Amino acid sequence: MEQAGSLGARGSTGSAAPDIRTASVRVPAQARPADVERERGVASDESRSVSGARGEHTHSEPPIPHPRVETARPVVQRASVRGQILDALRTALVAGELAPGQVYSAPVLGERFGVSATPVREAMQQLALEGAVEVVPNRGFRVVRRGTRELAELAEIRALLEVPVVLRLARTVPAARWAELRPLAEAAARAASAGCRATYAECDRAFHHAILALAGNDQLVQIADDLHRRAQWPLVGGPVPRGRADLMADAAEHIALLDALTAQDLPLVQSLVREHFADRT
Repeated sequence: MEQAGSLGARGSTGSAAPDIRTASVRVPAQARPADVERERGVASDESRSVSGARGEHTHSEPPIPHPRVETARPVVQRASVRGQILDALRTALVAGELAPGQVYSAPVLGERFGVSATPVREAMQQLALEGAVEVVPNRGFRVVRRGTRELAELAEIRALLEVPVVLRLARTVPAARWAELRPLAEAAARAASAGCRATYAECDRAFHHAILALAGNDQLVQIADDLHRRAQWPLVGGPVPRGRADLMADAAEHIALLDALTAQDLPLVQSLVREHFADRT
């Protein structure tokens, strides 16, 4: 139920700089009324000053296309820009559009998003706390390199946390509650059919989140969600990213699990949930 994949700053990686498609951008350029222009002017000056002080070099970074503005989407509000950029960067990680080992500076990404470097830097700091990137003094942020061993370790930990909970819920949750989760499983199936790894990753996390939330343990849900997100980041020297067929098979396991949970078929639930995590190692 993972490893799916966009920056649009919202692909696969290689030695060459990543090609970040604009079609998946989640953060359109901001409107520029006079007051915002004045504030952006100050922010730009501050960004240049801070970048100079921090030595965030931008001339050697790969070009990142400006995001396409879609009129159907609302203009980003300043209050939510950091969160939207964080979502876009997380999606880009899943898609492999932020290449492992590549260094990115906040001023360059901010320019492409149409915002100052500040919210981008704040979003990158959050990703650093999550272990997705690491701070490179005087340069910016480097996407962490990960291997298959780390992926296997994450899958093992997730299984230790989630399998017992799902088996317990299978004995106590009524069929009607499981039926409420079916739209989430169907959304994941549609994303898998479209072959969109980024969208599938979001749907996959939402499905697991909803199941674990039935246990009523917020800390468990938070920890499991963090582990799940980490398991979706691209690998270096690992297997080829999962394709459409793999995603569809993964989504089909969601449907089968829901059917078994609804029928309270405990042996089948145990078999399906263990197999599901075994596929992640």
